[in-house]
Amino acid sequence: IRYDYMKTHPSEKMHLAVVACGERLEETVTMLRSAIIFSIKPLHFHIFAEDQLHESFKYILDEFPYEGRVNYTLYPITFPSESAAEWKKLFKPCASQRLFLPLILKNVDSLLYVDTDILFLRPVDDIWSFLGKFNSTQIAAMAPEHEEPRIGWYNRFARHPYYGVTGINSGVMLMNMTRIRRKYFKNDMTPVRLQWGEILMPLLKKYKLNITWGDQDLLNIMFFHNPESLYVFPCQWNYRPDHCIYGSNCKAAEEEGIFILHGNRGVYHDDKQPTFRAVYEAIKNVS
Repeated sequence: IRYDYMKTHPSEKMHLAVVACGERLEETVTMLRSAIIFSIKPLHFHIFAEDQLHESFKYILDEFPYEGRVNYTLYPITFPSESAAEWKKLFKPCASQRLFLPLILKNVDSLLYVDTDILFLRPVDDIWSFLGKFNSTQIAAMAPEHEEPRIGWYNRFARHPYYGVTGINSGVMLMNMTRIRRKYFKNDMTPVRLQWGEILMPLLKKYKLNITWGDQDLLNIMFFHNPESLYVFPCQWNYRPDHCIYGSNCKAAEEEGIFILHGNRGVYHDDKQPTFRAVYEAIKNVS
């Protein structure tokens, strides 16, 4: 289903994708609002949502007072038919949809994927510009899962390979999808390199009993075997409660500020991290 406000030259547009299921409507709309408030270039939202949320999204987005700068496309949640049930069970409902974006959005060259609990505190244009900093082998960009190995999750508990010292967090993921679709990935399942569409199911089959964080774990495994393909951006582009619960441990944010806030652990909706909640409420209530 296409609801387009405007047609601009595709290369001038920034593409932002989100996957919304269950109770995530308000959170997603607040994230989209934050993207619009600060951004400079036009945005195209690719919203993957459960069918029962489509009407609400359409109603709210059509009322947005930003005509001319934003358009959006709503998509149903879809998985490869032969393995749909397996993928739907992974970690959180629908989260693994993101793994299939390069295969579904075949005409989109580059894309910023974000979780629903993300808030932009500066223009999307700024993180989008990292695409221009990729070297010839890099296909995606993410931030580390932790800055401080003593409290890291992957290096203490993971039962599967992971990227780098502390793993990567996939809540903010910048993708050059043209490169992703072209690449043949090294892996630990076959001596043959596999393309994106071929590697996902074998990975899930091999590791499904050993993974905790679903699609994020699969991405960690993939980039463990293909480290040259990942561009790592600093923690201030994916700033989570973990960066300040056990003392401040995101140096870049202390020095330059927080650029993208990631309110995981439900912190926008409880009183455990009042600052996260205050930012969320402020953006939610922008008229």
